[in-house]
Amino acid sequence: MASEGFRPLDEKLLVEYLKATPSLAAKLGSEFDKLEIKEVGDGNLNFVYIVIGSSGSAVIKQALPYIRCIGESWPMTKERAYFEATTLQEHGRLCPAHVPEVYHFDREMCLIGMRYIEPPHIILRKGLIAGIEYPLLAEHISEYLARTLFYTSLLYLTTTDHKSAVAKYCGNVELCRLTEQVVFSDPYKVSEYNRWTTPYLDADAEAVREDNILKLEVAQLKSKFCERAQALIHGDLHTGSVMVTTDSTQVIDPEFAFYGPMGFDIGAFIGNLILAYFAQDGHAEKGTDRKLYKEWILKTISDTWNLFYRKFTALWDKNRDGPGEAYLPAIYNNPELQLLVQHKYMEDLFHDSLGFGAAKMIRRIVGVAHVEDFESIKEASKRADCERKALNFAKTLLKERKKFHDISEVVSAIEHLEE
Repeated sequence: MASEGFRPLDEKLLVEYLKATPSLAAKLGSEFDKLEIKEVGDGNLNFVYIVIGSSGSAVIKQALPYIRCIGESWPMTKERAYFEATTLQEHGRLCPAHVPEVYHFDREMCLIGMRYIEPPHIILRKGLIAGIEYPLLAEHISEYLARTLFYTSLLYLTTTDHKSAVAKYCGNVELCRLTEQVVFSDPYKVSEYNRWTTPYLDADAEAVREDNILKLEVAQLKSKFCERAQALIHGDLHTGSVMVTTDSTQVIDPEFAFYGPMGFDIGAFIGNLILAYFAQDGHAEKGTDRKLYKEWILKTISDTWNLFYRKFTALWDKNRDGPGEAYLPAIYNNPELQLLVQHKYMEDLFHDSLGFGAAKMIRRIVGVAHVEDFESIKEASKRADCERKALNFAKTLLKERKKFHDISEVVSAIEHLEE
């Protein structure tokens, strides 16, 4: 190991570290004086370096003991790097095509060395703002979701293995608490961290804080988030955690990972696609209304859920006699009953996904951390119009999610808002 206790690495120290770490040195080649190093951490929590050497490249990510964009006044556990690294390894084992490989992990230094996802890959959110279509996105993300969620659930694991995995991830409590605060608490009360497009959305933000039914529903979702150890979820699967080209999709940054409700990942992704949809009017240039692109986003929303449903239930059917202990074959011993439990499970998961997706949308409009989809709309009144549509839809979706039985009904509801 190259480390003697934690120390944040600047470029000079990083080179020394790389020299002293065989797994990374082997990847990069021996010409250390010719390394190309670029610090690219645009996130809030880490230093991120791209390192290009004579024989290969890597990304080096180091967790800091505070939230980078706020500074040392908001301390954060460095231990999250351990949860990120172990999740990349576990999800990578289950879905290697869509998770970057980990070359090296140093727990003491809170440092991960992993595959550099090279250009022309860009962050999906940026692609959605630019109006780029990704024909394989739904196919790839549904594959990632189906495999990572199914194989870490009781549909595949024994209760013993599941419990020990849950115990391991219980330690990621601080990042879970951050989610509890920013997704399920702050938007529904007066908080110093909240912001919104003022003055345009002042009344809208107040309406969220005074909506009893909304608060009742959010409490149920918070309870599920805190209490339901259903599968090893990514925990922050928005469009900023996915890198894409037209034929590749890579899921990054699972530092919020823990055993939680599956719908939180599915909802995060779909909710962020809905945000991207409502932001499109703010990005339409003169003479282009992005109508076709908006249709592509809606199709991607439908395809993501429908493909996920198909793949997840196929894994379930294939592993009916596997180790999973959720539905013992001796009890669920006829096709009619098997179909019944599967349908119930998937319907509950669908409603969870809609609820969590809506909660993630709301917090991006009236909470602490906003999305570039809206923030990049320069004109405040235009931005507020887009945000208001998204916020109103999210509130309806959260409160009335059980009325939807199919993703096509959700898409229709979005389209009706536009009429």
